[in-house]
Amino acid sequence: MNAKGFLLGLLLSISALCQAQSVQISEKEQSVNGVLRRGQQLSVQLDPKVVEKSWKDYLSQKAGKTKYAKGVYMVENAMIDTITTTPLRVLSTVGSDAQGSYVWWSLDMGVAYVDKSATPKEYAAAENFLRGFGRKLYRDDVLRQINAAEEVLRATKAEQDHVVKEANDIQLSIEKNKKRRQELEAELVRNAGELKQLEQNVLTNQKKQEVSRQQVMEMEKSVEAVRAKLQQAK
Repeated sequence: MNAKGFLLGLLLSISALCQAQSVQISEKEQSVNGVLRRGQQLSVQLDPKVVEKSWKDYLSQKAGKTKYAKGVYMVENAMIDTITTTPLRVLSTVGSDAQGSYVWWSLDMGVAYVDKSATPKEYAAAENFLRGFGRKLYRDDVLRQINAAEEVLRATKAEQDHVVKEANDIQLSIEKNKKRRQELEAELVRNAGELKQLEQNVLTNQKKQEVSRQQVMEMEKSVEAVRAKLQQAK
């Protein structure tokens, strides 16, 4: 696939993703360190490695110092004022299943766990917290894809500039070739004139040689005549 086709496909996939974003939150139990705990689970259709890294950063920023051991993230005395003013003990895991990637957490308020029935206000607030994180995941994913698309666009423009430069270079070479051809043709005309003149010079020279030969012969005859007269004078 060429760059243009890849870019178009990528933009279409981004558009489709924006329309099909799904943030699902459900109440679910999970075994943590051998203990079955009730909590909330966020499900998204994204790469679990990306989800886990984002969740670790998000949890650290929003809740406090996060520890990790045996696949479990834990925050002691977490302060999440959008859920409750009571310090929380947060236990969380990240993984994947048939529906995609998930983030599960359990919130211990000290005297009670955040529960849909027992603490509906805190449960709804915790649900909104997770939903906000889910939306952030999708926004970040779209931004990554847009950045990738822009990178492809930059590469495509660079290739276009290269092709245009190549065309300009070819045209310049053609113009230089035409000019050189004209110069050679002019030089051939000059050479033909010079050759004609040289041939004429050869003919002229031959005539001069003949005249000179005749003059030499006449001078030789004159010398012989003088010698003959000297011989008679003796």
